[in-house]
Amino acid sequence: MPELPTLDIPENPKLTHNITWFARALRKAGLPIGTGRVVDAIRAVEAAGFTSKTDFFYTLRACFVSRPEHNQVFAQIFRLYWRDPRYMEHMMAMMLPAVRGVQEERSAQAAEKRAAEALLDGAQGDLPEIEQPEGEDEVQIEIDASRTMSGEERLRTLDFEQMSTEEIARAKRMLARLTLPVKPIPSRRAQASHTGRRYDLRRSLREAMRRGGEIHSLHRVEPRPRWPNLVVLCDISGSMSQYSRMVLHFLHAVANAKGQGWARVHAFTFGTRLTNITRHLASRDVDAALAAAGAEAQDWEGGTRIGACLHDFNRDWSRRVMGQGAVVLLITDGLDRDDPDQLSREMERLHLSSRQLIWLNPLLRWEGFAPRARGIAAMLPHVDSFRAGHNIAALEDLAEALSRRDDPGDKARLMGML
Repeated sequence: MPELPTLDIPENPKLTHNITWFARALRKAGLPIGTGRVVDAIRAVEAAGFTSKTDFFYTLRACFVSRPEHNQVFAQIFRLYWRDPRYMEHMMAMMLPAVRGVQEERSAQAAEKRAAEALLDGAQGDLPEIEQPEGEDEVQIEIDASRTMSGEERLRTLDFEQMSTEEIARAKRMLARLTLPVKPIPSRRAQASHTGRRYDLRRSLREAMRRGGEIHSLHRVEPRPRWPNLVVLCDISGSMSQYSRMVLHFLHAVANAKGQGWARVHAFTFGTRLTNITRHLASRDVDAALAAAGAEAQDWEGGTRIGACLHDFNRDWSRRVMGQGAVVLLITDGLDRDDPDQLSREMERLHLSSRQLIWLNPLLRWEGFAPRARGIAAMLPHVDSFRAGHNIAALEDLAEALSRRDDPGDKARLMGML
Protein backbone atom coordinates (compact mmCIF):
# COMPACT_ATOMS: atom_id res chain seq x y z
CA MET A 1 0.00 0.00 0.00
CA PRO A 2 1.38 3.48 -0.83
CA GLU A 3 2.55 5.81 1.91
CA LEU A 4 -0.49 7.93 2.79
CA PRO A 5 -1.53 10.19 5.68
CA THR A 6 -3.01 8.66 8.82
CA LEU A 7 -6.69 7.78 8.49
CA ASP A 8 -8.80 9.67 11.02
CA ILE A 9 -11.87 7.65 12.02
CA PRO A 10 -14.95 9.92 12.16
CA GLU A 11 -17.39 9.72 15.06
CA ASN A 12 -20.28 8.92 12.72
CA PRO A 13 -18.64 7.35 9.68
CA LYS A 14 -21.82 6.22 7.85
CA LEU A 15 -19.79 3.45 6.28
CA THR A 16 -22.54 1.97 4.14
CA HIS A 17 -23.22 5.30 2.47
CA ASN A 18 -19.52 6.14 2.03
CA ILE A 19 -18.54 2.73 0.66
CA THR A 20 -21.39 2.93 -1.86
CA TRP A 21 -20.22 6.30 -3.15
CA PHE A 22 -16.64 5.06 -3.18
CA ALA A 23 -17.72 2.11 -5.36
CA ARG A 24 -19.47 4.53 -7.75
CA ALA A 25 -16.23 6.50 -8.14
CA LEU A 26 -14.33 3.30 -8.90
CA ARG A 27 -16.92 2.33 -11.50
CA LYS A 28 -16.60 5.72 -13.22
CA ALA A 29 -12.83 5.26 -13.31
CA GLY A 30 -13.23 2.00 -15.26
CA LEU A 31 -13.34 -0.77 -12.65
CA PRO A 32 -16.03 -3.43 -13.29
CA ILE A 33 -17.98 -3.12 -10.03
CA GLY A 34 -21.59 -4.20 -9.63
CA THR A 35 -24.10 -4.20 -6.81
CA GLY A 36 -22.95 -7.59 -5.55
CA ARG A 37 -19.42 -6.37 -4.96
CA VAL A 38 -20.68 -3.35 -3.04
CA VAL A 39 -22.71 -5.59 -0.74
CA ASP A 40 -19.73 -7.91 -0.27
CA ALA A 41 -17.50 -4.93 0.57
CA ILE A 42 -19.91 -3.65 3.23
CA ARG A 43 -20.15 -7.09 4.82
CA ALA A 44 -16.37 -7.54 4.65
CA VAL A 45 -15.73 -4.22 6.40
CA GLU A 46 -18.35 -5.10 8.99
CA ALA A 47 -16.53 -8.38 9.65
CA ALA A 48 -12.99 -6.95 9.57
CA GLY A 49 -13.80 -3.78 11.50
CA PHE A 50 -12.87 -0.16 10.93
CA THR A 51 -9.99 0.25 13.37
CA SER A 52 -6.89 -0.27 11.19
CA LYS A 53 -6.15 1.78 8.09
CA THR A 54 -4.15 -1.07 6.54
CA ASP A 55 -6.91 -3.63 7.10
CA PHE A 56 -9.51 -1.22 5.73
CA PHE A 57 -7.47 -0.59 2.55
CA TYR A 58 -6.83 -4.25 1.79
CA THR A 59 -10.36 -5.29 2.67
CA LEU A 60 -11.85 -2.92 0.12
CA ARG A 61 -9.19 -3.77 -2.46
CA ALA A 62 -9.91 -7.49 -2.10
CA CYS A 63 -13.58 -6.82 -2.82
CA PHE A 64 -13.26 -4.27 -5.65
CA VAL A 65 -10.06 -5.14 -7.56
CA SER A 66 -10.03 -8.20 -9.78
CA ARG A 67 -7.26 -7.29 -12.26
CA PRO A 68 -3.66 -6.27 -11.58
CA GLU A 69 -3.92 -3.21 -13.84
CA HIS A 70 -6.62 -1.73 -11.57
CA ASN A 71 -4.44 -1.58 -8.46
CA GLN A 72 -3.01 1.86 -9.25
CA VAL A 73 -6.41 3.43 -9.96
CA PHE A 74 -7.88 1.94 -6.79
CA ALA A 75 -5.00 3.25 -4.66
CA GLN A 76 -5.33 6.79 -5.99
CA ILE A 77 -9.12 6.92 -5.63
CA PHE A 78 -8.82 5.51 -2.11
CA ARG A 79 -6.34 8.27 -1.30
CA LEU A 80 -8.57 11.00 -2.69
CA TYR A 81 -11.79 9.71 -1.17
CA TRP A 82 -10.65 8.58 2.28
CA ARG A 83 -7.29 10.14 2.97
CA ASP A 84 -6.30 13.46 1.42
CA PRO A 85 -9.15 15.94 0.85
CA ARG A 86 -6.69 18.77 0.23
CA TYR A 87 -5.39 17.02 -2.84
CA MET A 88 -8.92 17.07 -4.23
CA GLU A 89 -8.75 20.86 -4.08
CA HIS A 90 -5.48 20.73 -5.97
CA MET A 91 -7.03 18.57 -8.70
CA MET A 92 -10.06 20.88 -8.90
CA ALA A 93 -7.75 23.86 -9.39
CA MET A 94 -5.80 22.01 -12.04
CA MET A 95 -8.89 20.98 -14.01
CA LEU A 96 -10.67 24.38 -13.79
CA PRO A 97 -9.51 27.47 -15.67
CA ALA A 98 -7.69 29.55 -13.08
CA VAL A 99 -5.15 32.30 -12.73
CA ARG A 100 -1.88 30.66 -11.74
CA GLY A 101 -0.07 32.31 -8.89
CA VAL A 102 3.34 31.76 -7.41
CA GLN A 103 2.34 28.71 -5.38
CA GLU A 104 4.28 25.51 -5.89
CA GLU A 105 2.72 23.13 -8.41
CA ARG A 106 3.39 19.53 -9.30
CA SER A 107 2.24 17.21 -12.03
CA ALA A 108 -0.35 14.56 -11.33
CA GLN A 109 1.08 11.15 -10.59
CA ALA A 110 -0.03 7.89 -12.15
CA ALA A 111 -3.85 7.53 -12.21
CA GLU A 112 -4.39 10.65 -10.06
CA LYS A 113 -6.03 12.64 -12.83
CA ARG A 114 -8.36 9.79 -13.75
CA ALA A 115 -9.19 9.28 -10.07
CA ALA A 116 -10.02 12.95 -9.63
CA GLU A 117 -12.20 12.89 -12.76
CA ALA A 118 -14.18 9.97 -11.39
CA LEU A 119 -14.72 11.69 -8.04
CA LEU A 120 -15.48 15.13 -9.45
CA ASP A 121 -18.07 13.66 -11.86
CA GLY A 122 -18.48 16.82 -13.90
CA ALA A 123 -18.06 19.24 -11.00
CA GLN A 124 -15.78 21.27 -13.24
CA GLY A 125 -18.65 21.87 -15.61
CA ASP A 126 -20.77 24.93 -16.19
CA LEU A 127 -19.46 28.19 -14.82
CA PRO A 128 -21.91 30.90 -13.71
CA GLU A 129 -22.70 33.56 -16.25
CA ILE A 130 -21.61 37.12 -15.49
CA GLU A 131 -24.44 39.60 -15.74
CA GLN A 132 -23.69 42.77 -17.69
CA PRO A 133 -24.57 46.05 -15.90
CA GLU A 134 -27.43 48.02 -17.44
CA GLY A 135 -26.47 50.79 -19.79
CA GLU A 136 -23.14 49.29 -20.77
CA ASP A 137 -22.33 47.71 -24.06
CA GLU A 138 -21.60 44.03 -24.13
CA VAL A 139 -17.90 43.37 -23.94
CA GLN A 140 -16.62 40.84 -26.45
CA ILE A 141 -13.30 39.17 -25.88
CA GLU A 142 -11.41 37.94 -28.91
CA ILE A 143 -8.75 35.29 -28.49
CA ASP A 144 -6.07 34.73 -31.08
CA ALA A 145 -5.68 30.96 -31.24
CA SER A 146 -3.59 30.88 -34.40
CA ARG A 147 -0.50 29.68 -32.52
CA THR A 148 -2.17 27.24 -30.15
CA MET A 149 -1.80 23.52 -30.69
CA SER A 150 -4.78 21.45 -31.73
CA GLY A 151 -6.12 18.87 -29.34
CA GLU A 152 -4.67 16.01 -31.37
CA GLU A 153 -1.25 17.64 -31.58
CA ARG A 154 -1.23 18.21 -27.81
CA LEU A 155 -2.25 14.59 -27.27
CA ARG A 156 0.69 13.39 -29.39
CA THR A 157 3.19 14.98 -27.02
CA LEU A 158 1.36 14.33 -23.73
CA ASP A 159 2.94 11.84 -21.36
CA PHE A 160 0.93 8.61 -21.03
CA GLU A 161 1.13 8.87 -17.23
CA GLN A 162 -0.52 12.31 -17.22
CA MET A 163 -3.49 11.45 -19.44
CA SER A 164 -7.04 11.52 -18.16
CA THR A 165 -9.59 8.78 -18.88
CA GLU A 166 -10.94 10.60 -21.93
CA GLU A 167 -7.44 11.37 -23.21
CA ILE A 168 -6.40 7.73 -22.86
CA ALA A 169 -9.43 6.66 -24.92
CA ARG A 170 -8.54 9.18 -27.63
CA ALA A 171 -4.88 8.13 -27.52
CA LYS A 172 -5.83 4.48 -27.99
CA ARG A 173 -7.83 5.42 -31.09
CA MET A 174 -4.80 7.28 -32.44
CA LEU A 175 -2.51 4.34 -31.69
CA ALA A 176 -4.88 2.02 -33.57
CA ARG A 177 -4.25 4.10 -36.71
CA LEU A 178 -0.46 4.09 -36.45
CA THR A 179 1.58 1.98 -38.83
CA LEU A 180 5.05 0.54 -38.49
CA PRO A 181 6.20 -0.35 -42.00
CA VAL A 182 9.49 -2.10 -42.61
CA LYS A 183 11.59 -2.56 -45.72
CA PRO A 184 12.17 -6.09 -47.05
CA ILE A 185 15.53 -7.80 -46.62
CA PRO A 186 17.27 -8.94 -49.83
CA SER A 187 17.78 -12.70 -49.90
CA ARG A 188 19.79 -15.17 -51.96
CA ARG A 189 16.66 -16.89 -53.18
CA ALA A 190 15.35 -15.71 -56.52
CA GLN A 191 11.97 -15.39 -58.18
CA ALA A 192 10.96 -15.05 -61.83
CA SER A 193 10.85 -11.52 -63.17
CA HIS A 194 10.62 -9.92 -66.60
CA THR A 195 12.82 -7.01 -65.50
CA GLY A 196 15.42 -8.90 -63.44
CA ARG A 197 19.11 -8.30 -64.02
CA ARG A 198 20.14 -11.95 -63.68
CA TYR A 199 19.39 -14.71 -66.18
CA ASP A 200 17.80 -17.98 -65.07
CA LEU A 201 20.01 -20.33 -67.07
CA ARG A 202 18.47 -23.54 -65.72
CA ARG A 203 14.95 -22.55 -66.67
CA SER A 204 16.12 -21.22 -70.04
CA LEU A 205 17.92 -24.52 -70.85
CA ARG A 206 14.96 -26.63 -69.72
CA GLU A 207 12.72 -24.61 -71.99
CA ALA A 208 15.17 -25.07 -74.86
CA MET A 209 15.29 -28.88 -74.38
CA ARG A 210 11.53 -29.01 -74.89
CA ARG A 211 11.99 -27.25 -78.23
CA GLY A 212 14.77 -29.43 -79.59
CA GLY A 213 17.63 -27.41 -78.16
CA GLU A 214 16.66 -24.07 -79.64
CA ILE A 215 16.68 -21.10 -77.27
CA HIS A 216 13.79 -18.77 -78.04
CA SER A 217 14.04 -16.55 -74.94
CA LEU A 218 16.14 -16.06 -71.84
CA HIS A 219 14.31 -16.04 -68.54
CA ARG A 220 15.25 -13.50 -65.89
CA VAL A 221 15.11 -13.57 -62.10
CA GLU A 222 15.41 -11.06 -59.27
CA PRO A 223 16.06 -11.47 -55.51
CA ARG A 224 13.02 -12.60 -53.59
CA PRO A 225 12.11 -10.13 -50.79
CA ARG A 226 12.20 -11.52 -47.28
CA TRP A 227 10.31 -9.88 -44.44
CA PRO A 228 11.74 -9.89 -40.90
CA ASN A 229 9.96 -10.77 -37.67
CA LEU A 230 9.20 -8.17 -35.03
CA VAL A 231 9.98 -9.34 -31.48
CA VAL A 232 8.75 -7.13 -28.65
CA LEU A 233 9.91 -7.48 -25.04
CA CYS A 234 7.70 -5.28 -22.85
CA ASP A 235 8.36 -4.48 -19.19
CA ILE A 236 5.16 -4.65 -17.09
CA SER A 237 6.64 -3.86 -13.68
CA GLY A 238 5.09 -1.26 -11.39
CA SER A 239 7.03 1.69 -12.82
CA MET A 240 6.13 0.71 -16.42
CA SER A 241 2.50 -0.40 -16.11
CA GLN A 242 0.77 2.58 -17.77
CA TYR A 243 3.34 2.84 -20.57
CA SER A 244 3.12 -0.90 -21.19
CA ARG A 245 -0.67 -0.78 -21.62
CA MET A 246 -0.42 1.92 -24.27
CA VAL A 247 2.44 0.18 -26.07
CA LEU A 248 0.48 -3.09 -26.13
CA HIS A 249 -2.43 -1.25 -27.77
CA PHE A 250 0.01 -0.07 -30.42
CA LEU A 251 1.45 -3.57 -30.86
CA HIS A 252 -2.04 -5.02 -31.28
CA ALA A 253 -2.61 -2.61 -34.17
CA VAL A 254 0.74 -3.57 -35.73
CA ALA A 255 0.08 -7.31 -35.31
CA ASN A 256 -3.33 -7.09 -37.00
CA ALA A 257 -2.47 -4.57 -39.71
CA LYS A 258 -1.97 -5.74 -43.28
CA GLY A 259 0.56 -4.43 -45.75
CA GLN A 260 3.22 -3.39 -43.19
CA GLY A 261 5.62 -6.15 -44.22
CA TRP A 262 6.31 -8.00 -40.96
CA ALA A 263 6.45 -11.77 -41.33
CA ARG A 264 5.21 -12.27 -37.75
CA VAL A 265 4.89 -10.18 -34.61
CA HIS A 266 5.98 -11.93 -31.39
CA ALA A 267 5.23 -10.23 -28.08
CA PHE A 268 6.57 -11.06 -24.62
CA THR A 269 6.00 -9.38 -21.27
CA PHE A 270 8.38 -9.56 -18.35
CA GLY A 271 8.54 -8.39 -14.78
CA THR A 272 9.64 -11.13 -12.47
CA ARG A 273 9.13 -13.79 -15.15
CA LEU A 274 8.81 -14.03 -18.95
CA THR A 275 5.36 -14.51 -20.53
CA ASN A 276 4.56 -15.12 -24.20
CA ILE A 277 1.40 -13.20 -25.21
CA THR A 278 1.75 -13.56 -28.99
CA ARG A 279 -1.38 -15.67 -29.46
CA HIS A 280 -3.48 -13.21 -27.45
CA LEU A 281 -2.57 -10.29 -29.72
CA ALA A 282 -3.90 -12.26 -32.70
CA SER A 283 -7.46 -11.54 -31.53
CA ARG A 284 -9.15 -8.82 -33.59
CA ASP A 285 -10.84 -7.30 -30.53
CA VAL A 286 -8.21 -5.20 -28.76
CA ASP A 287 -10.05 -5.24 -25.42
CA ALA A 288 -10.39 -9.02 -25.44
CA ALA A 289 -6.78 -9.41 -26.55
CA LEU A 290 -5.34 -7.24 -23.77
CA ALA A 291 -7.63 -8.76 -21.15
CA ALA A 292 -6.38 -12.23 -22.08
CA ALA A 293 -2.78 -10.99 -22.08
CA GLY A 294 -3.26 -9.45 -18.64
CA ALA A 295 -4.68 -12.71 -17.31
CA GLU A 296 -1.74 -14.63 -18.77
CA ALA A 297 0.89 -12.30 -17.24
CA GLN A 298 0.51 -12.84 -13.50
CA ASP A 299 3.43 -10.54 -12.58
CA TRP A 300 1.78 -7.30 -13.73
CA GLU A 301 2.92 -4.29 -11.64
CA GLY A 302 5.33 -6.48 -9.71
CA GLY A 303 9.11 -6.35 -9.41
CA THR A 304 11.73 -6.29 -12.17
CA ARG A 305 14.28 -8.99 -13.03
CA ILE A 306 15.44 -7.95 -16.49
CA GLY A 307 18.59 -10.10 -16.57
CA ALA A 308 16.80 -13.30 -15.53
CA CYS A 309 13.93 -12.72 -17.97
CA LEU A 310 16.30 -12.05 -20.87
CA HIS A 311 18.16 -15.23 -19.96
CA ASP A 312 14.90 -17.18 -20.20
CA PHE A 313 14.15 -15.60 -23.57
CA ASN A 314 17.61 -16.31 -25.01
CA ARG A 315 17.47 -19.90 -23.78
CA ASP A 316 13.89 -20.87 -24.62
CA TRP A 317 12.64 -18.56 -27.40
CA SER A 318 15.54 -17.00 -29.26
CA ARG A 319 15.97 -19.77 -31.85
CA ARG A 320 12.22 -20.00 -32.42
CA VAL A 321 11.41 -16.35 -33.10
CA MET A 322 14.72 -14.66 -33.97
CA GLY A 323 15.27 -16.28 -37.35
CA GLN A 324 15.49 -14.38 -40.64
CA GLY A 325 16.93 -11.19 -39.17
CA ALA A 326 14.34 -10.27 -36.56
CA VAL A 327 14.03 -6.72 -35.26
CA VAL A 328 13.82 -6.57 -31.46
CA LEU A 329 11.92 -3.82 -29.66
CA LEU A 330 12.79 -3.61 -25.95
CA ILE A 331 10.47 -1.46 -23.81
CA THR A 332 11.75 -0.95 -20.27
CA ASP A 333 13.13 1.73 -17.96
CA GLY A 334 16.21 -0.40 -17.24
CA LEU A 335 15.86 -0.14 -13.46
CA ASP A 336 17.08 -3.59 -12.43
CA ARG A 337 18.64 -4.67 -9.13
CA ASP A 338 20.02 -8.01 -10.31
CA ASP A 339 23.62 -8.71 -11.23
CA PRO A 340 24.67 -6.12 -13.89
CA ASP A 341 27.23 -8.54 -15.33
CA GLN A 342 24.54 -11.11 -16.11
CA LEU A 343 22.35 -8.38 -17.61
CA SER A 344 25.22 -7.24 -19.84
CA ARG A 345 25.87 -10.82 -21.05
CA GLU A 346 22.23 -11.44 -21.88
CA MET A 347 21.90 -8.10 -23.67
CA GLU A 348 25.01 -8.89 -25.74
CA ARG A 349 23.60 -12.26 -26.73
CA LEU A 350 20.24 -10.68 -27.63
CA HIS A 351 22.01 -8.03 -29.71
CA LEU A 352 24.06 -10.59 -31.62
CA SER A 353 20.94 -12.65 -32.39
CA SER A 354 18.93 -9.73 -33.80
CA ARG A 355 19.19 -7.69 -36.95
CA GLN A 356 18.40 -4.50 -35.04
CA LEU A 357 17.83 -3.88 -31.32
CA ILE A 358 15.83 -0.77 -30.41
CA TRP A 359 15.36 0.26 -26.79
CA LEU A 360 12.39 2.47 -25.82
CA ASN A 361 12.83 4.05 -22.38
CA PRO A 362 10.19 6.43 -20.95
CA LEU A 363 12.80 7.95 -18.61
CA LEU A 364 14.21 9.84 -21.60
CA ARG A 365 11.34 12.30 -21.23
CA TRP A 366 13.44 14.03 -18.54
CA GLU A 367 15.92 16.53 -19.92
CA GLY A 368 18.53 15.76 -17.27
CA PHE A 369 18.43 12.00 -17.79
CA ALA A 370 21.80 10.28 -17.35
CA PRO A 371 22.69 6.54 -17.37
CA ARG A 372 23.61 6.41 -13.68
CA ALA A 373 21.59 3.28 -12.83
CA ARG A 374 23.63 0.08 -13.03
CA GLY A 375 21.06 -1.67 -15.19
CA ILE A 376 20.92 1.14 -17.76
CA ALA A 377 24.71 1.37 -17.91
CA ALA A 378 24.94 -2.39 -18.51
CA MET A 379 22.32 -2.43 -21.27
CA LEU A 380 23.13 0.74 -23.21
CA PRO A 381 26.30 -0.46 -25.06
CA HIS A 382 24.43 -3.41 -26.58
CA VAL A 383 21.58 -1.59 -28.36
CA ASP A 384 21.53 -0.10 -31.86
CA SER A 385 19.13 2.71 -31.03
CA PHE A 386 18.07 4.27 -27.72
CA ARG A 387 14.88 6.31 -27.88
CA ALA A 388 12.11 7.75 -25.72
CA GLY A 389 8.80 5.90 -25.45
CA HIS A 390 6.53 8.03 -23.26
CA ASN A 391 4.02 9.45 -25.76
CA ILE A 392 2.45 8.93 -29.18
CA ALA A 393 5.05 11.07 -30.96
CA ALA A 394 7.82 8.80 -29.67
CA LEU A 395 6.06 5.73 -31.06
CA GLU A 396 5.60 7.48 -34.40
CA ASP A 397 9.37 8.05 -34.57
CA LEU A 398 9.89 4.27 -34.54
CA ALA A 399 9.28 4.19 -38.29
CA GLU A 400 12.29 6.47 -38.77
CA ALA A 401 14.45 4.28 -36.56
CA LEU A 402 13.51 1.20 -38.56
CA SER A 403 14.17 2.81 -41.93
CA ARG A 404 17.57 4.19 -40.85
CA ARG A 405 19.70 1.57 -39.15
CA ASP A 406 22.47 4.11 -38.63
CA ASP A 407 20.26 6.30 -36.40
CA PRO A 408 21.32 5.62 -32.78
CA GLY A 409 18.85 8.06 -31.25
CA ASP A 410 20.19 9.29 -27.91
CA LYS A 411 22.70 6.46 -27.52
CA ALA A 412 25.70 8.41 -28.79
CA ARG A 413 25.06 11.29 -26.39
CA LEU A 414 24.54 9.06 -23.36
CA MET A 415 27.50 6.78 -24.09
CA GLY A 416 29.75 9.79 -23.49
CA MET A 417 28.45 9.98 -19.91
CA LEU A 418 29.44 6.42 -18.98
